[in-house]
Amino acid sequence: MRCLVQAAGAALVLLAGSALARPALAQETVRVGSTPTGVPFTFLDTKTNTIQGVMVDVITAIGKQAGFTVQVEPLQFSTLIAALTARKIDVISAAMFITPPRKEVISFSEPVYTYGEGLIVQKSDTKAYAAFADLKGETVGAQVGTAFVEPLKKSGQFPDVKVYDTSSDLMRDVNSGRVKAAFADSPILAYNIKLGNFPNLRLVESYKPVVIGSVGIGVRKDDAALLAKIDAGLAKIKESGELAKILEKWGLQPAANPS
Repeated sequence: MRCLVQAAGAALVLLAGSALARPALAQETVRVGSTPTGVPFTFLDTKTNTIQGVMVDVITAIGKQAGFTVQVEPLQFSTLIAALTARKIDVISAAMFITPPRKEVISFSEPVYTYGEGLIVQKSDTKAYAAFADLKGETVGAQVGTAFVEPLKKSGQFPDVKVYDTSSDLMRDVNSGRVKAAFADSPILAYNIKLGNFPNLRLVESYKPVVIGSVGIGVRKDDAALLAKIDAGLAKIKESGELAKILEKWGLQPAANPS
């Protein structure tokens, strides 16, 4: 009997030791880089002092499906890729187009949302601009790090392309008349104008975008496992209709959501 008790006690010790050796896995926390100035995709909510927007909602919803929580880190758009490759963040979830040059440096998820650049001018300028050539010789602006800067510079239409740190800065200069026009993400321009933040501006409806791209979620090239989780989670929120609801919440057309 004593031997049986001793054997049972030894078994309990072994089991306890095994439990200590393999603790329950805590839910993974993923550091997400987002910008404070890209409303409605990402922006600083001054009431809560947190980054909010489409891409925050999207990565949070994906995390719920994939089994990770998100910790959002506010960063300027032009610093996002450098922060990711330096391992200061784990994911980029912002209004970042999937482009060949960027894909050489980082990996992207499947597309989240597709759109082109928009053109803004002052309301008093009622011309129906359709292309770069319609603004030939004018000074125009774009945001640093976006996919719109190089096409403007290479077009040969503009003597000066001013580059701004944020979309708010470039909108402010058009609003005040410092530059003739500016090009930026059309949903960001439309949302800001709708909010009344820049009362002297209009989004030129006749303009046909040159750069049409898809926003994706960025990860490091050596994070294939994380990318697989993100793609699986994204597929689920597309299929369930949750992505369409997020887009609609922020005034974006679900029909523009790529399949």
